[in-house]
Amino acid sequence: MTDTATPTVGRRLDDLPFGRRHLKVLTGSGLGWALDAMDVGLISFVITALIAEWSLDTTQASWIASAGFAGMAVGASIGGLLADRFGRRSIFAVTLLIYGVATGASALVGGLAVLLVLRFLVGLGLGAELPVASTYVSEFAPARIRGRVIVILEAFWAVGWTAAALIGYFVIPNVDGGWRWALVIGAVPAVYAIVVRWGLPESARWLERRGRLDEADAVVRSFEADCGAASSASPHDAHPDEASASRPAPAAVSTGDRLRSLWSGEFRVRTACLWLVWFCVNFSYYGAFIWIPTILYSQGYDLVRSFGFTLIITLAQLPGYAVAAWLIEVWGRRATLSVFLVGSAGAAVVFGTATTEPVIIASGMALSFFNLGAWGALYAVTPEMYPTSLRGTGAGWAAGAGRIASILAPLSVPPLLAVGGAPLLFVVFAVFFAGAALGAWGLVDRKGMQLDER
Repeated sequence: MTDTATPTVGRRLDDLPFGRRHLKVLTGSGLGWALDAMDVGLISFVITALIAEWSLDTTQASWIASAGFAGMAVGASIGGLLADRFGRRSIFAVTLLIYGVATGASALVGGLAVLLVLRFLVGLGLGAELPVASTYVSEFAPARIRGRVIVILEAFWAVGWTAAALIGYFVIPNVDGGWRWALVIGAVPAVYAIVVRWGLPESARWLERRGRLDEADAVVRSFEADCGAASSASPHDAHPDEASASRPAPAAVSTGDRLRSLWSGEFRVRTACLWLVWFCVNFSYYGAFIWIPTILYSQGYDLVRSFGFTLIITLAQLPGYAVAAWLIEVWGRRATLSVFLVGSAGAAVVFGTATTEPVIIASGMALSFFNLGAWGALYAVTPEMYPTSLRGTGAGWAAGAGRIASILAPLSVPPLLAVGGAPLLFVVFAVFFAGAALGAWGLVDRKGMQLDER
């Protein structure tokens, strides 16, 4: 934070109360986030249906999930770089369009090979969207509640996943070609992309960093007017020397600089720990939640019953987010993240060894509660690790590293089930959750602090 008479865009945004325009940014981005979750959730139900309809074995089914996650790994890495180069809002809209169109096309496929190609394209858009959206919202949120706002953004994931569970429960088993209709519904983001592109402002912090000062000032003034706050003089209204002094030098100015900076002396520890957490959480989350309907189905529950259990388990996500949103501004980022990860590890062990319906549902709900609360904290802390000039790159590459695990996890489930069944599988997931909890303590906790404006 500077002490100049002409505060930066970031300081002006941090001084504002949360207003209607903040809410518009949050809900506009959150609805995109929910649609993303709906797509990821739907594929877990579609896989179960295709095992029955196409007589797929578990290895073939696992490739459906892993193809999407391979696209996510590429999309997350590229999307962050593009967001730092071309802006948060534009890339956000493009990614929604890509995966919405590919999801709709998936409803028309007649064989596994074409479905795998389209799932890769779906993942390409989805993987790029999530880190870009969290970076975008974090750059508007006031510092004192930034973590809470990002956890609320992540809570839209539960809304989308619940929608997927409802579609999976009511549509897929009860309608001819139900899985195809489910994917048609998943194409809605293609239309929503237009709303995002023209209805939301570009990040003022990004505009300022790119030298588009008039545009940045106009965005901030619109937020100030909405909140009833007096508009501050923008830095570029001052003497040129003063304006320059009010904006710190960028940490990186080119794509190569951004990638090298992630592993510079200043950032290498937080980058390594962030990648570790992302990798471990992705492995356990996608290994478990993509396969839960199929695991229940393989244990003798029919499609309707296994999907019904999954729907109940999914509902526990929302209170998990709510508790994490409160704690993250009380305990801080690292403590909240690590506690929820430890809770996830314990719940995974119980779920894997559960043999009765009440224990399956209760431990599944606990796993859902703790794991999704951890996701909220992780998305809150990730953009805070890096300055504005490489924030999208840092968040995107961390997510990309995590997506490598999400590729491996579905492929690991069949052999682990064959060797030790569900107990061994969920003990492995618990070990990964515990590793993530340890990695969380290597992150920087910026609770209540201004974002790094370099």
